[in-house]
Amino acid sequence: MAQKVHFIAIGGSAMHNLALALHNKGLEVTGSDDEIFEPSRTRLENKGILPQSLGWFPEKITTNLDAVILGMHARTDNPELLKAQELGIPIFSYPEFVYNQSINKQRIVIAGSHGKTTITSMIIHVLSYWNKSFNYLVGAQLEGFDTMVKLSDAPIIIIEGDEYLSSPIDRRPKFVHYQHHIGVISGIAWDHINVFPTFEEYRNQFEMFAVATPKSGTLIYSEDDAEVKAIGDKQQGDITKTPYATHKFVIKNNQTYLIDKSNKEHSIQVFGEHNLKNINAALNVCLHVGIKEDQFYKAISTFKGAANRLQLLAENATSKVYKDFAHSPSKLKATVEAVKNQFPSRKLVAFLELHTFSSLNKAFLSQYKDTINAADEAYVYFNPATIEHKKLEPITKEEVKTAFNNVNLTVLSNSAEVKSIIQSKTPLNNTSLLLMSSGNFDGLQLATLAQELI
Repeated sequence: MAQKVHFIAIGGSAMHNLALALHNKGLEVTGSDDEIFEPSRTRLENKGILPQSLGWFPEKITTNLDAVILGMHARTDNPELLKAQELGIPIFSYPEFVYNQSINKQRIVIAGSHGKTTITSMIIHVLSYWNKSFNYLVGAQLEGFDTMVKLSDAPIIIIEGDEYLSSPIDRRPKFVHYQHHIGVISGIAWDHINVFPTFEEYRNQFEMFAVATPKSGTLIYSEDDAEVKAIGDKQQGDITKTPYATHKFVIKNNQTYLIDKSNKEHSIQVFGEHNLKNINAALNVCLHVGIKEDQFYKAISTFKGAANRLQLLAENATSKVYKDFAHSPSKLKATVEAVKNQFPSRKLVAFLELHTFSSLNKAFLSQYKDTINAADEAYVYFNPATIEHKKLEPITKEEVKTAFNNVNLTVLSNSAEVKSIIQSKTPLNNTSLLLMSSGNFDGLQLATLAQELI
Protein backbone atom coordinates (compact mmCIF):
# COMPACT_ATOMS: atom_id res chain seq x y z
CA MET A 1 0.00 0.00 0.00
CA ALA A 2 1.28 3.47 -0.85
CA GLN A 3 2.38 5.38 2.27
CA LYS A 4 3.48 8.75 0.84
CA VAL A 5 1.11 10.20 -1.75
CA HIS A 6 1.15 13.49 -3.65
CA PHE A 7 -1.94 15.01 -5.26
CA ILE A 8 -1.62 17.06 -8.44
CA ALA A 9 -4.71 19.32 -8.33
CA ILE A 10 -5.60 18.64 -4.70
CA GLY A 11 -8.26 21.36 -4.47
CA GLY A 12 -11.03 19.69 -6.46
CA SER A 13 -14.18 18.43 -4.76
CA ALA A 14 -13.38 14.75 -5.25
CA MET A 15 -9.60 15.12 -4.99
CA HIS A 16 -9.52 16.96 -1.66
CA ASN A 17 -11.98 14.48 -0.16
CA LEU A 18 -9.74 11.58 -1.20
CA ALA A 19 -6.77 13.45 0.23
CA LEU A 20 -8.60 13.85 3.54
CA ALA A 21 -9.62 10.16 3.54
CA LEU A 22 -6.03 9.02 3.00
CA HIS A 23 -4.76 11.43 5.66
CA ASN A 24 -7.36 10.04 8.07
CA LYS A 25 -6.14 6.55 7.18
CA GLY A 26 -2.61 7.46 8.27
CA LEU A 27 -0.89 8.07 4.93
CA GLU A 28 1.48 11.02 4.42
CA VAL A 29 -0.34 13.35 2.03
CA THR A 30 0.98 16.37 0.09
CA GLY A 31 -0.47 18.27 -2.83
CA SER A 32 -0.44 21.21 -5.20
CA ASP A 33 -2.96 23.29 -7.11
CA ASP A 34 -3.12 26.66 -8.86
CA GLU A 35 -6.51 27.49 -7.29
CA ILE A 36 -8.24 26.18 -4.18
CA PHE A 37 -11.68 27.44 -3.21
CA GLU A 38 -13.90 26.89 -0.19
CA PRO A 39 -14.76 24.54 1.39
CA SER A 40 -11.70 22.65 0.11
CA ARG A 41 -9.26 25.28 1.43
CA THR A 42 -10.46 25.24 5.04
CA ARG A 43 -10.93 21.49 5.17
CA LEU A 44 -7.37 20.86 3.89
CA GLU A 45 -5.99 23.52 6.23
CA ASN A 46 -7.69 21.97 9.25
CA LYS A 47 -5.86 18.70 8.56
CA GLY A 48 -2.52 20.41 7.90
CA ILE A 49 -2.33 19.39 4.23
CA LEU A 50 -3.16 22.70 2.51
CA PRO A 51 -0.33 23.64 0.09
CA GLN A 52 1.69 26.59 1.46
CA SER A 53 1.60 28.34 -1.93
CA LEU A 54 -0.58 28.11 -5.00
CA GLY A 55 1.04 26.83 -8.17
CA TRP A 56 2.96 23.84 -9.47
CA PHE A 57 6.29 22.90 -7.92
CA PRO A 58 8.19 20.06 -9.64
CA GLU A 59 10.64 20.01 -6.72
CA LYS A 60 7.84 18.42 -4.66
CA ILE A 61 8.09 15.36 -6.89
CA THR A 62 10.85 13.12 -5.56
CA THR A 63 11.66 9.42 -5.56
CA ASN A 64 10.47 9.27 -1.95
CA LEU A 65 6.88 9.31 -3.19
CA ASP A 66 5.03 6.02 -3.41
CA ALA A 67 2.34 7.40 -5.72
CA VAL A 68 1.08 10.50 -7.48
CA ILE A 69 -2.66 11.01 -7.90
CA LEU A 70 -3.52 13.12 -10.95
CA GLY A 71 -6.68 15.23 -11.04
CA MET A 72 -8.65 16.35 -14.09
CA HIS A 73 -7.86 20.01 -13.39
CA ALA A 74 -4.22 19.44 -14.32
CA ARG A 75 -3.02 19.61 -17.93
CA THR A 76 -0.90 17.09 -19.78
CA ASP A 77 2.07 19.50 -19.69
CA ASN A 78 1.80 20.06 -15.92
CA PRO A 79 5.40 20.41 -14.63
CA GLU A 80 4.76 18.13 -11.63
CA LEU A 81 3.26 15.47 -13.90
CA LEU A 82 6.23 15.69 -16.28
CA LYS A 83 8.64 15.31 -13.34
CA ALA A 84 6.74 12.26 -12.04
CA GLN A 85 6.85 10.68 -15.50
CA GLU A 86 10.57 11.42 -15.76
CA LEU A 87 11.27 9.78 -12.39
CA GLY A 88 9.05 6.78 -13.10
CA ILE A 89 6.85 7.34 -10.05
CA PRO A 90 3.54 5.41 -10.22
CA ILE A 91 0.83 7.81 -11.44
CA PHE A 92 -2.82 7.02 -10.69
CA SER A 93 -6.04 8.68 -11.71
CA TYR A 94 -8.53 9.20 -8.91
CA PRO A 95 -10.59 6.07 -9.78
CA GLU A 96 -7.50 3.93 -10.32
CA PHE A 97 -6.24 4.75 -6.84
CA VAL A 98 -9.63 4.08 -5.24
CA TYR A 99 -9.69 0.67 -6.97
CA ASN A 100 -6.15 0.01 -5.76
CA GLN A 101 -7.34 0.67 -2.19
CA SER A 102 -10.44 -1.51 -2.68
CA ILE A 103 -9.04 -4.50 -4.53
CA ASN A 104 -10.03 -6.99 -1.80
CA LYS A 105 -13.53 -5.57 -1.21
CA GLN A 106 -16.91 -6.27 -2.77
CA ARG A 107 -17.33 -3.30 -5.08
CA ILE A 108 -20.80 -1.84 -5.75
CA VAL A 109 -20.80 0.85 -8.43
CA ILE A 110 -23.73 3.17 -9.19
CA ALA A 111 -23.68 4.60 -12.73
CA GLY A 112 -26.08 6.67 -14.80
CA SER A 113 -26.60 10.12 -16.28
CA HIS A 114 -28.89 11.04 -13.40
CA GLY A 115 -29.71 9.71 -9.94
CA LYS A 116 -26.34 8.12 -9.17
CA THR A 117 -25.47 10.51 -6.32
CA THR A 118 -28.89 10.04 -4.72
CA ILE A 119 -28.92 6.25 -5.12
CA THR A 120 -25.42 6.01 -3.66
CA SER A 121 -26.44 8.30 -0.79
CA MET A 122 -29.54 6.21 -0.09
CA ILE A 123 -27.52 3.00 0.12
CA ILE A 124 -24.96 4.65 2.38
CA HIS A 125 -27.73 5.98 4.61
CA VAL A 126 -29.40 2.58 4.99
CA LEU A 127 -26.14 0.73 5.71
CA SER A 128 -25.13 3.39 8.22
CA TYR A 129 -28.56 3.28 9.89
CA TRP A 130 -28.01 -0.43 10.60
CA ASN A 131 -24.37 0.05 11.62
CA LYS A 132 -22.97 -2.01 8.77
CA SER A 133 -19.24 -1.82 8.04
CA PHE A 134 -18.58 -0.31 4.62
CA ASN A 135 -16.48 2.17 2.64
CA TYR A 136 -17.85 4.67 0.17
CA LEU A 137 -17.21 7.26 -2.51
CA VAL A 138 -20.04 9.69 -3.26
CA GLY A 139 -20.33 12.94 -5.22
CA ALA A 140 -22.02 15.07 -2.55
CA GLN A 141 -21.49 15.93 1.08
CA LEU A 142 -23.80 13.80 3.24
CA GLU A 143 -25.26 14.78 6.57
CA GLY A 144 -23.42 12.96 9.35
CA PHE A 145 -20.36 12.13 7.24
CA ASP A 146 -17.09 14.10 7.44
CA THR A 147 -15.88 13.30 3.94
CA MET A 148 -17.24 12.16 0.58
CA VAL A 149 -14.75 9.24 0.64
CA LYS A 150 -13.98 6.64 3.29
CA LEU A 151 -11.33 3.94 2.94
CA SER A 152 -10.72 1.39 5.69
CA ASP A 153 -10.65 -2.39 6.15
CA ALA A 154 -14.43 -2.71 5.61
CA PRO A 155 -15.48 -5.65 3.38
CA ILE A 156 -17.57 -3.64 0.88
CA ILE A 157 -17.39 -0.26 -0.84
CA ILE A 158 -20.24 1.74 -2.38
CA ILE A 159 -18.98 3.88 -5.28
CA GLU A 160 -20.69 6.57 -7.30
CA GLY A 161 -19.38 5.76 -10.78
CA ASP A 162 -18.85 8.73 -13.08
CA GLU A 163 -18.76 8.33 -16.86
CA TYR A 164 -16.45 11.33 -17.28
CA LEU A 165 -12.75 11.03 -18.17
CA SER A 166 -10.43 9.58 -15.52
CA SER A 167 -7.53 12.03 -15.89
CA PRO A 168 -5.78 14.23 -18.47
CA ILE A 169 -3.69 11.22 -19.53
CA ASP A 170 -6.43 8.59 -19.20
CA ARG A 171 -9.43 9.18 -21.49
CA ARG A 172 -11.41 6.20 -20.19
CA PRO A 173 -14.55 6.78 -18.09
CA LYS A 174 -13.95 6.65 -14.35
CA PHE A 175 -16.41 3.82 -13.71
CA VAL A 176 -14.54 1.22 -15.79
CA HIS A 177 -11.64 1.30 -13.33
CA TYR A 178 -13.69 0.16 -10.35
CA GLN A 179 -14.37 -3.35 -11.78
CA HIS A 180 -17.73 -3.71 -10.07
CA HIS A 181 -19.23 -6.89 -8.68
CA ILE A 182 -22.66 -5.25 -8.46
CA GLY A 183 -23.39 -2.52 -10.99
CA VAL A 184 -26.36 -0.16 -11.33
CA ILE A 185 -27.36 1.91 -14.37
CA SER A 186 -30.04 4.46 -13.49
CA GLY A 187 -30.57 6.17 -16.84
CA ILE A 188 -28.89 7.45 -19.99
CA ALA A 189 -29.36 11.01 -21.21
CA TRP A 190 -26.70 12.65 -23.37
CA ASP A 191 -24.25 14.78 -21.38
CA HIS A 192 -20.60 15.94 -21.47
CA ILE A 193 -20.84 16.99 -25.11
CA ASN A 194 -17.25 18.30 -24.93
CA VAL A 195 -16.03 14.71 -24.42
CA PHE A 196 -18.78 12.71 -26.14
CA PRO A 197 -19.81 14.73 -29.21
CA THR A 198 -22.52 12.25 -30.24
CA PHE A 199 -25.17 10.45 -28.22
CA GLU A 200 -23.92 7.11 -29.56
CA GLU A 201 -20.45 7.71 -28.15
CA TYR A 202 -21.96 8.68 -24.81
CA ARG A 203 -24.25 5.62 -24.74
CA ASN A 204 -21.31 3.35 -25.53
CA GLN A 205 -19.68 4.19 -22.19
CA PHE A 206 -22.59 2.56 -20.36
CA GLU A 207 -22.53 -0.43 -22.69
CA MET A 208 -18.87 -0.81 -21.73
CA PHE A 209 -19.85 -0.65 -18.05
CA ALA A 210 -22.55 -3.33 -18.42
CA VAL A 211 -20.29 -5.66 -20.39
CA ALA A 212 -17.69 -5.38 -17.60
CA THR A 213 -20.06 -7.10 -15.15
CA PRO A 214 -18.19 -10.29 -14.21
CA LYS A 215 -19.52 -13.84 -14.29
CA SER A 216 -21.76 -14.37 -11.27
CA GLY A 217 -21.91 -10.58 -10.89
CA THR A 218 -25.10 -8.52 -10.76
CA LEU A 219 -26.41 -5.78 -13.05
CA ILE A 220 -29.33 -3.71 -11.69
CA TYR A 221 -30.84 -1.40 -14.32
CA SER A 222 -33.81 0.86 -15.00
CA GLU A 223 -36.35 -0.81 -17.25
CA ASP A 224 -38.20 2.51 -17.63
CA ASP A 225 -35.30 3.91 -19.65
CA ALA A 226 -35.37 2.42 -23.16
CA GLU A 227 -31.62 2.85 -23.73
CA VAL A 228 -30.72 1.28 -20.38
CA LYS A 229 -33.20 -1.56 -20.85
CA ALA A 230 -31.75 -2.38 -24.27
CA ILE A 231 -28.26 -2.57 -22.78
CA GLY A 232 -29.32 -4.54 -19.70
CA ASP A 233 -31.56 -7.03 -21.44
CA LYS A 234 -28.94 -8.16 -23.92
CA GLN A 235 -26.23 -8.94 -21.37
CA GLN A 236 -24.96 -12.50 -21.07
CA GLY A 237 -26.87 -15.10 -19.12
CA ASP A 238 -24.09 -15.84 -16.62
CA ILE A 239 -24.81 -12.68 -14.62
CA THR A 240 -27.80 -11.83 -12.43
CA LYS A 241 -29.93 -9.21 -14.20
CA THR A 242 -32.33 -7.17 -12.07
CA PRO A 243 -34.46 -4.61 -13.89
CA TYR A 244 -36.34 -2.10 -11.73
CA ALA A 245 -39.01 0.57 -12.21
CA THR A 246 -40.72 3.26 -10.12
CA HIS A 247 -41.47 2.07 -6.58
CA LYS A 248 -45.18 1.80 -5.84
CA PHE A 249 -46.35 4.92 -3.98
CA VAL A 250 -49.18 7.25 -3.07
CA ILE A 251 -49.27 11.00 -2.35
CA LYS A 252 -51.60 12.21 0.41
CA ASN A 253 -51.77 15.84 1.52
CA ASN A 254 -48.42 16.72 -0.10
CA GLN A 255 -46.75 13.71 1.57
CA THR A 256 -45.33 10.75 -0.36
CA TYR A 257 -45.68 7.19 0.99
CA LEU A 258 -43.98 4.04 -0.30
CA ILE A 259 -46.24 0.99 -0.60
CA ASP A 260 -44.49 -2.30 0.11
CA LYS A 261 -45.45 -5.80 -1.10
CA SER A 262 -47.91 -6.24 1.78
CA ASN A 263 -49.53 -2.86 0.91
CA LYS A 264 -48.15 -1.25 4.04
CA GLU A 265 -47.41 2.48 3.65
CA HIS A 266 -44.10 4.08 4.66
CA SER A 267 -43.73 7.87 4.74
CA ILE A 268 -40.55 9.30 3.20
CA GLN A 269 -38.91 12.71 3.24
CA VAL A 270 -37.99 12.85 -0.46
CA PHE A 271 -40.42 12.94 -3.36
CA GLY A 272 -40.73 12.84 -7.14
CA GLU A 273 -40.96 9.94 -9.57
CA HIS A 274 -37.20 10.07 -10.17
CA ASN A 275 -36.57 9.57 -6.46
CA LEU A 276 -39.06 6.69 -6.34
CA LYS A 277 -37.00 5.03 -9.05
CA ASN A 278 -33.82 5.81 -7.11
CA ILE A 279 -35.33 4.18 -4.02
CA ASN A 280 -36.08 0.99 -5.93
CA ALA A 281 -32.51 0.86 -7.22
CA ALA A 282 -31.19 1.34 -3.68
CA LEU A 283 -33.57 -1.31 -2.35
CA ASN A 284 -32.29 -3.88 -4.84
CA VAL A 285 -28.67 -3.16 -3.93
CA CYS A 286 -29.39 -3.36 -0.21
CA LEU A 287 -31.13 -6.72 -0.60
CA HIS A 288 -27.95 -8.03 -2.25
CA VAL A 289 -25.79 -7.02 0.71
CA GLY A 290 -27.91 -8.51 3.48
CA ILE A 291 -30.42 -5.79 4.34
CA LYS A 292 -33.98 -7.13 4.76
CA GLU A 293 -36.95 -5.32 3.21
CA ASP A 294 -38.43 -4.20 6.53
CA GLN A 295 -35.02 -2.86 7.56
CA PHE A 296 -34.74 -0.93 4.31
CA TYR A 297 -38.13 0.77 4.69
CA LYS A 298 -37.43 1.72 8.30
CA ALA A 299 -34.10 3.29 7.36
CA ILE A 300 -35.14 5.00 4.12
CA SER A 301 -37.98 6.83 5.89
CA THR A 302 -35.31 8.91 7.66
CA PHE A 303 -33.36 9.79 4.49
CA LYS A 304 -33.45 13.56 3.90
CA GLY A 305 -31.69 13.62 0.53
CA ALA A 306 -28.20 14.44 -0.72
CA ALA A 307 -26.82 17.98 -0.62
CA ASN A 308 -28.10 20.18 -3.47
CA ARG A 309 -30.64 17.54 -4.57
CA LEU A 310 -34.04 19.16 -3.90
CA GLN A 311 -32.47 20.66 -0.81
CA LEU A 312 -35.00 22.61 1.25
CA LEU A 313 -33.61 26.10 1.93
CA ALA A 314 -36.62 27.69 3.65
CA GLU A 315 -40.33 27.19 4.21
CA ASN A 316 -43.44 28.66 5.78
CA ALA A 317 -46.97 27.30 6.20
CA THR A 318 -47.82 27.57 2.49
CA SER A 319 -44.52 27.74 0.58
CA LYS A 320 -41.12 26.10 0.17
CA VAL A 321 -37.85 27.16 -1.45
CA TYR A 322 -35.65 24.40 -2.91
CA LYS A 323 -32.14 24.38 -4.31
CA ASP A 324 -31.29 21.67 -6.81
CA PHE A 325 -28.23 20.62 -8.79
CA ALA A 326 -30.42 19.97 -11.84
CA HIS A 327 -28.62 21.20 -14.95
CA SER A 328 -28.88 18.52 -17.63
CA PRO A 329 -32.18 18.29 -19.53
CA SER A 330 -33.26 15.00 -17.94
CA LYS A 331 -32.50 16.23 -14.40
CA LEU A 332 -34.26 19.53 -15.02
CA LYS A 333 -37.44 17.90 -16.31
CA ALA A 334 -37.53 15.35 -13.48
CA THR A 335 -37.01 17.98 -10.79
CA VAL A 336 -39.59 20.47 -12.07
CA GLU A 337 -42.22 17.77 -12.52
CA ALA A 338 -41.47 16.29 -9.09
CA VAL A 339 -42.12 19.58 -7.31
CA LYS A 340 -45.28 20.26 -9.32
CA ASN A 341 -46.69 16.79 -8.67
CA GLN A 342 -45.89 16.96 -4.95
CA PHE A 343 -47.53 20.39 -4.51
CA PRO A 344 -50.09 20.59 -7.36
CA SER A 345 -52.15 23.39 -5.82
CA ARG A 346 -49.16 25.71 -5.36
CA LYS A 347 -47.70 28.05 -7.97
CA LEU A 348 -44.36 26.71 -9.19
CA VAL A 349 -41.73 29.36 -9.95
CA ALA A 350 -38.55 27.87 -11.45
CA PHE A 351 -35.15 29.46 -12.06
CA LEU A 352 -32.43 27.60 -14.01
CA GLU A 353 -28.84 28.69 -14.59
CA LEU A 354 -27.14 27.34 -17.71
CA HIS A 355 -23.66 26.81 -16.32
CA THR A 356 -21.99 23.67 -17.70
CA PHE A 357 -20.10 23.28 -20.97
CA SER A 358 -22.91 21.20 -22.47
CA SER A 359 -25.76 23.47 -21.36
CA LEU A 360 -24.05 26.54 -22.85
CA ASN A 361 -23.25 24.82 -26.14
CA LYS A 362 -25.45 26.04 -28.97
CA ALA A 363 -25.48 22.56 -30.55
CA PHE A 364 -26.84 21.06 -27.31
CA LEU A 365 -29.50 23.63 -26.40
CA SER A 366 -32.26 21.84 -28.33
CA GLN A 367 -32.03 18.98 -25.78
CA TYR A 368 -33.88 21.30 -23.34
CA LYS A 369 -37.08 21.31 -25.39
CA ASP A 370 -40.16 21.13 -23.12
CA THR A 371 -38.10 20.39 -19.99
CA ILE A 372 -39.36 23.31 -17.88
CA ASN A 373 -42.98 23.38 -19.02
CA ALA A 374 -44.34 22.03 -15.72
CA ALA A 375 -43.46 25.37 -14.09
CA ASP A 376 -46.14 28.06 -13.89
CA GLU A 377 -43.47 30.75 -14.12
CA ALA A 378 -40.07 29.94 -15.62
CA TYR A 379 -36.75 31.79 -15.88
CA VAL A 380 -33.47 30.72 -17.49
CA TYR A 381 -30.24 32.60 -16.76
CA PHE A 382 -26.87 32.49 -18.47
CA ASN A 383 -23.77 34.66 -18.19
CA PRO A 384 -22.22 35.64 -21.56
CA ALA A 385 -18.84 35.99 -19.80
CA THR A 386 -18.98 32.31 -18.81
CA ILE A 387 -19.58 31.34 -22.44
CA GLU A 388 -16.59 33.44 -23.47
CA HIS A 389 -14.46 31.89 -20.73
CA LYS A 390 -15.36 28.38 -21.94
CA LYS A 391 -14.49 29.53 -25.50
CA LEU A 392 -17.92 28.62 -26.82
CA GLU A 393 -19.93 30.22 -29.61
CA PRO A 394 -22.12 33.05 -28.20
CA ILE A 395 -25.83 32.35 -27.71
CA THR A 396 -28.71 34.81 -27.60
CA LYS A 397 -31.75 35.04 -25.34
CA GLU A 398 -33.96 34.34 -28.36
CA GLU A 399 -32.04 31.14 -29.16
CA VAL A 400 -32.44 29.93 -25.57
CA LYS A 401 -36.16 30.66 -25.56
CA THR A 402 -36.63 28.86 -28.88
CA ALA A 403 -34.65 25.83 -27.66
CA PHE A 404 -36.79 25.47 -24.53
CA ASN A 405 -39.97 25.72 -26.64
CA ASN A 406 -41.77 27.74 -23.96
CA VAL A 407 -43.39 31.00 -25.06
CA ASN A 408 -43.81 32.14 -21.46
CA LEU A 409 -40.14 31.61 -20.58
CA THR A 410 -38.15 34.66 -19.46
CA VAL A 411 -34.44 34.51 -20.36
CA LEU A 412 -32.00 36.60 -18.32
CA SER A 413 -28.28 37.37 -18.73
CA ASN A 414 -27.65 39.53 -15.65
CA SER A 415 -27.57 37.95 -12.19
CA ALA A 416 -28.74 41.23 -10.64
CA GLU A 417 -31.99 40.75 -12.57
CA VAL A 418 -32.30 37.24 -11.17
CA LYS A 419 -31.87 38.54 -7.63
CA SER A 420 -34.37 41.37 -8.18
CA ILE A 421 -37.05 39.03 -9.54
CA ILE A 422 -36.54 36.55 -6.68
CA GLN A 423 -36.78 39.34 -4.11
CA SER A 424 -39.98 40.62 -5.75
CA LYS A 425 -41.70 37.38 -4.67
CA THR A 426 -41.45 38.40 -0.97
CA PRO A 427 -43.31 37.18 0.96
CA LEU A 428 -43.94 33.82 -0.67
CA ASN A 429 -47.54 32.66 -0.51
CA ASN A 430 -48.79 29.29 -1.77
CA THR A 431 -45.67 28.96 -3.89
CA SER A 432 -42.93 26.44 -4.63
CA LEU A 433 -39.73 28.25 -5.62
CA LEU A 434 -37.09 26.14 -7.33
CA LEU A 435 -33.50 27.40 -7.83
CA MET A 436 -31.54 25.07 -10.11
CA SER A 437 -27.87 25.25 -11.00
CA SER A 438 -24.54 23.44 -10.72
CA GLY A 439 -23.18 26.92 -9.89
CA ASN A 440 -24.67 29.71 -7.79
CA PHE A 441 -26.12 32.22 -10.27
CA ASP A 442 -22.77 34.07 -10.22
CA GLY A 443 -22.42 34.58 -6.51
CA LEU A 444 -26.00 34.91 -5.30
CA GLN A 445 -26.38 33.82 -1.67
CA LEU A 446 -29.30 31.48 -2.29
CA ALA A 447 -29.81 30.40 1.33
CA THR A 448 -29.94 34.02 2.49
CA LEU A 449 -32.34 34.96 -0.30
CA ALA A 450 -34.58 32.04 0.60
CA GLN A 451 -34.82 33.13 4.23
CA GLU A 452 -35.68 36.67 3.16
CA LEU A 453 -38.53 35.35 1.01
CA ILE A 454 -40.05 33.41 3.90
